[in-house]
Amino acid sequence: MHSSLIPPDFDQTQDAAWDQVRAVPGFLTEREARFLMLVAACAPTSGPILEIGSFKGRSTVALGFVAKHYGFGPVIAVDPHTSPSETDPNLRGQATSYNDFLANIQRAGVADIVEPQRMFSRDYAPHAPRALRVLWIDGDHTLQGVREDVTLFKPHLQPGAFIVMHDVLGTFPGSLRVFCEDILDSDDFGPAGFCGSIGWAQYLPSEGAKYRHSRQRLAFLARQLLKVVDSKRGLTGLNKLWYKLWRPLVPHRRVQPERWVAHVVTNGH
Repeated sequence: MHSSLIPPDFDQTQDAAWDQVRAVPGFLTEREARFLMLVAACAPTSGPILEIGSFKGRSTVALGFVAKHYGFGPVIAVDPHTSPSETDPNLRGQATSYNDFLANIQRAGVADIVEPQRMFSRDYAPHAPRALRVLWIDGDHTLQGVREDVTLFKPHLQPGAFIVMHDVLGTFPGSLRVFCEDILDSDDFGPAGFCGSIGWAQYLPSEGAKYRHSRQRLAFLARQLLKVVDSKRGLTGLNKLWYKLWRPLVPHRRVQPERWVAHVVTNGH
C-alpha cells in the first residue's frame, strides 16, 4: 500500500476543513467533500487545482483549505457567477453569487490561495495552466456543457492527475453520459470510480489500457441509469423503481483513504 502518500495529519485537517465547508451553502455532501479533500491532498503530481463551477464556494473552501494547509496551490476557481444555464443553481432573486462566494472564502481563511476567474470556462481555457494536478468539474451540467469542459481541459492534466466530476450519479444526463463515454470509455484514464454522486478518474494516457476492464464494468453499471435521466420524466413510476434498483449496484460508498491511495497509481511514491 502507498499509505505514505497520505499526510500524517490528514484526518485532523479533513475535520477542520469540513467545519469550514459545512458553513457554506451548496450541494456538496459531507461524503463528497471529504473525498474531494482526499484527492486534493494525495494527487501524486504537482501543479494547481482547477475548479469549474464555484457557486458560493462550498467546494472551493474544501479544496482551498487542503491546498493551503499542505502548501499546494493555487486553487483556480472559474465561474461567471450568473445563471445562464438551465442546470445552474437558482440564485433566488440575486443577480450574482459572486459576493457571497468572496465572503465565504474570506471567512474560511482561504482567500489568499484561491484565484477567482469570473468568466465562462470556455473563455478561460486558453489561459489555463498546462499542468493541472486536479480538475474539478461542477459547472454547466448539460451534455454540451460537460463535454466542452472535459474536451477543453483534459489536455491540461498532468499524467497522474485526477479529473473529478460532480452529479454524475444524479439526474443530470449530461454529467452521466460524458463521464461514461469520455472518461470510462477512454484508455487515457486508469483507475476510476464513484463517491456519492462524484465520478473520478486518474489521467494515465500511457497506462490506461491496463484498467479498461474495470472501467468498462463501472460504465456498464452507470449506463443503466441513463434510461432514467434521459427520459425527462424524473424519478416517478417505473423510472423510480429502475433507479432504486440500479443506483445501489454502482459502487459509490464513502471512500477509505488508505484503500483508495493503494488503488491509484502513485508515480513512484
